[in-house]
Amino acid sequence: MSSRTVIRGGLVITASDEIHADVLIEDGRVAALAASGTPAAEAFTAEKVIDAAGKYVIPGGVDAHTHMELPFGGTFASDTFETGTRAAAWGGTTTIVDFAVQSVGHSLREGLDTWHAKAEGNCAIDYAFHMIVSDVNDETLKEMDLLIEEGVTSFKQFMAYPGVFYSDDGQILRAMQRSAENGGLIMMHAENGIAIDVLVGQALARGETDPRYHGEVRRALLEAEATHRAIRLAQVAGAPLYVVHVSAMEAVAELARARDEGLNVFGETCPQYLFLSTDNLAEPDFEGAKYVCSTPLRPREHQAKLWQGLRTNDLQVVSTDHCPFCFTGQKELGRGDFSKIPNGLPGVENRMDLLHQAVVDGHISRRRWIEIACATPARMFGLYPKKGTIAPGADADIVIYDPHAEQVMSAETHHMNVDYSAYEGKRTTGRVETVLSRGEVVISEREYTGHTGHGAFTPRSTCQYLN
Repeated sequence: MSSRTVIRGGLVITASDEIHADVLIEDGRVAALAASGTPAAEAFTAEKVIDAAGKYVIPGGVDAHTHMELPFGGTFASDTFETGTRAAAWGGTTTIVDFAVQSVGHSLREGLDTWHAKAEGNCAIDYAFHMIVSDVNDETLKEMDLLIEEGVTSFKQFMAYPGVFYSDDGQILRAMQRSAENGGLIMMHAENGIAIDVLVGQALARGETDPRYHGEVRRALLEAEATHRAIRLAQVAGAPLYVVHVSAMEAVAELARARDEGLNVFGETCPQYLFLSTDNLAEPDFEGAKYVCSTPLRPREHQAKLWQGLRTNDLQVVSTDHCPFCFTGQKELGRGDFSKIPNGLPGVENRMDLLHQAVVDGHISRRRWIEIACATPARMFGLYPKKGTIAPGADADIVIYDPHAEQVMSAETHHMNVDYSAYEGKRTTGRVETVLSRGEVVISEREYTGHTGHGAFTPRSTCQYLN
């Protein structure tokens, strides 16, 4: 039995076009678009009709950086794949790319199998995986080739967190050389973790234990230095590079310089760096712990350079790095020692709305909103045009978005499994109304109608920005 849905009368916005059009969905995919009111559109027939008059019709968001159930600092991220993907749907995101973790001494395969087991049958929306590579050796390098065949085509390394995820320059170079051969994309957490650990120890010895010191020891220059080093190692290897969660203007400058040289270097930032700052880290009574993440929040003056990078395409993607820890019982592990505060912020539900607010505020255009939140992450990680656009043949991952609705972000009303909001009390204009995932309505006029297990693992091709 074939199922058909028509979305009528909305303004369809993709990365390249804006058109008042009706969208015909058949068996979970976009079958056709036609300008509203034309004979072609009026010929669309379906069992279900969704009225989108006065609303935007946009592709479902692609969040290419989430950490559901991530073990960190003796605890686990508080969102499971079940709660986290449901919250993503509420926020208009219909695909996440999460990170499977290789532990030192174990294989990539063990890590990937563990994450498949966490996610399978538990997701409300579609999901894919990157692979965190913590232990580079001959076997790991061979496994990278096999994972690419399975649709896990990107590999994250850390210049930070010595003793946990850290890779030295030799390990990084070897993985980059392998990705130059097999078509994989290396994703880099670019901070000089060895130097940062020296500064952490010195700060604690001085009695500087409050959350704000987390931002002070993780210097912007150490992000810039690591970004520069990652770029040059990638250049030596002849490999592409994607730098995650760029927060410092000095790091943006390194990316811009590399791109001006014609290198295949890409950069991602996150809403927390665009909307929050060290002012939040300095909040009294340990409240600043809520805002501890790495790379850290920066002084407010960095925000203008991040927005500029998004406009000039020196930064191409906005992801969340969603990695929530509850304030009570988790963030509190670092009372008296900021280095023990679990690193991470909740945000998977907020990204699409915050970026729409950026449209309202004049930072970016509507099409750029869709580009950095939907189309580019889908292209970057081999999901386009199945994901990230509204076009015939694409999965019917579609959001009906009310650009005029106003809301106040709050832990009282969000759906993430965490006891605070990083944006508590923030007023925004624009709100998700209805969400379809592969043609199935998972949010219907602000009611959750989806179900656990609808979301499917989605194998990816290699980065579509490379020849």
